[in-house]
Amino acid sequence: MKLGIIQENIKISLKSIKSNLLKSILTVLIIAVGIMALTGIMTAIESIKTTLSEQFSSLGANSFAITRLNSNVMGGRGRVENKRISFYEAERFKREFQFPSVVSISVIGSSYTIVKYKNEKTNPTITILGTDENYLPISKEELEDGRNFTTSEVSNGNNIVIIGNQLKEKLFKNNEKPIENFILIGSIKYRVLGVLKSKGSSMGGNEDNICIIPINNARLYFDTQYNNYKISIMPHNPELLEMAVSESEGLFRKIRNLNVKDENNFEIRKSDSLVKMVMENTKVLTAGATIIGLLTLLGAAIGLMNIMLVSVSERTMEIGVRKAIGAKPTTIKQQFLFEAIIIGQIGGIFGVILGIIAGNVVALLTKTLLVFPIFWIIVGIILCLIVSIIAGYFPAVKASKLDPIIALHYE
Repeated sequence: MKLGIIQENIKISLKSIKSNLLKSILTVLIIAVGIMALTGIMTAIESIKTTLSEQFSSLGANSFAITRLNSNVMGGRGRVENKRISFYEAERFKREFQFPSVVSISVIGSSYTIVKYKNEKTNPTITILGTDENYLPISKEELEDGRNFTTSEVSNGNNIVIIGNQLKEKLFKNNEKPIENFILIGSIKYRVLGVLKSKGSSMGGNEDNICIIPINNARLYFDTQYNNYKISIMPHNPELLEMAVSESEGLFRKIRNLNVKDENNFEIRKSDSLVKMVMENTKVLTAGATIIGLLTLLGAAIGLMNIMLVSVSERTMEIGVRKAIGAKPTTIKQQFLFEAIIIGQIGGIFGVILGIIAGNVVALLTKTLLVFPIFWIIVGIILCLIVSIIAGYFPAVKASKLDPIIALHYE
């Protein structure tokens, strides 16, 4: 019997929505805008977070690097010297580090180089990176075509190069293959050995505009007194990362001739700590966006409640007739509550769809990854249900408490 009453109330609610189509559409739009704001903002943020996570993890989540201090900093016992890492220090570390791991040395030879191929040439914005044979595995760089350096090629300092994907597109037109062709870096001829897969420029730089050459070749043609070498380490067992960090710190302190009382005049950077830092910052962004979305949804709830109250006033005669023929207050309350829930859920579904589209449009514009945020879709639908119940409850109670005699005399 109760199930039959519920079914009848749903039918009456759907009929009422259909008979007041314009008002129902406006109400659905109010809810849809609120849900769209929340889902759209969260979709865009999830897209950014996913992209950041993938790009930082591509740096090697289980690796770390020994680098120069950012600047002269104050330590516990005074100012610490910002001393560059020389090739001989880096090379000695690679030779003496006995911990089971892969070690790579790299250096930026230039950031303002022109690269040419036949009649094509770039702007003076190409980065020249000198590396060894271990750089690609540690940095998680992948080759689209060609191969990596060999140990002997690095040792001999051969004139060979691995180029970024955008550089390939700039220099090699009409589907011409770059592998085994020769390009000019500055005035020096290099044979193209490989092409990197595209990584894009959404992180503020462009890793696709790069030339990677053997480190001994970089020392020959791009070495200056300002060159600062970077040592990257990736332990074979990721669980021993902290132990590897401790071992490498001890060895490099020895190479730097630091005694027990001296503070480190170098820095150890872990890729996973960088990821954590970025994700912590996105938490603040997510919290702010959630507040904005919820406030928008609150406005939608107030709008829905107002429209439902107007609906109760306009249908006072209908309520009086139903009560006069035996409808209980609970039945009347259910009818208006179901009406609010149905309108709210239709608005919620439209809002979620529009929010996903809007969020991914932002992702396309910012060149981040497209996402389908299941969690926020579920949250959006649940919030919509809660809002519908809250917004519809008071008007439903008001309708259920109307006196049938007064209701019949309303008009």
